[in-house]
Amino acid sequence: MTDDRGVPPTIRPAEPTDVPTLVRFVHDLADYEREPDSCLLTVDHLHEALFGDTPAVFATVAVHDDEVAGAAIWFLTYSTWTGVHGIHLEDLYVSPAHRRHGVARALLAELARTCLRRGYARLEWAVLDWNTPALDFYATLASEPLDGWTTHRVDGPALDALAG
Repeated sequence: MTDDRGVPPTIRPAEPTDVPTLVRFVHDLADYEREPDSCLLTVDHLHEALFGDTPAVFATVAVHDDEVAGAAIWFLTYSTWTGVHGIHLEDLYVSPAHRRHGVARALLAELARTCLRRGYARLEWAVLDWNTPALDFYATLASEPLDGWTTHRVDGPALDALAG
């Protein structure tokens, strides 16, 4: 979890001044995931979600050489089976210049520590089935894919129709 000089990234909660960088990271991730036109996130959206009156989204950042090198954007889940919360990692992104220096692992380790400190039972995330670099990385963490579960989504006109 260090750079070439042996300096680990500083991991901290996101601050309001980080929001433009976080939005750029999300758009970069959308480009990588081949969905750039689907990403509608703005600075105002994310600022409100993270720092508004009722924040329901959280972000943890990795700082190296006084710049945000990576980020984890996450929210709480709840399991009726365990009776406690968990963390769902929505986005994990490390800027290209900071990859392969332990930044992603440091961010995930901090989320794992958050789970343990707060008594949460799970840290989970989704990964695209074609994203081999991410799948290979996650395998080093002893994470396991959830076979037998299929994610469903309702949005756009289907959401309008369901709401009736």
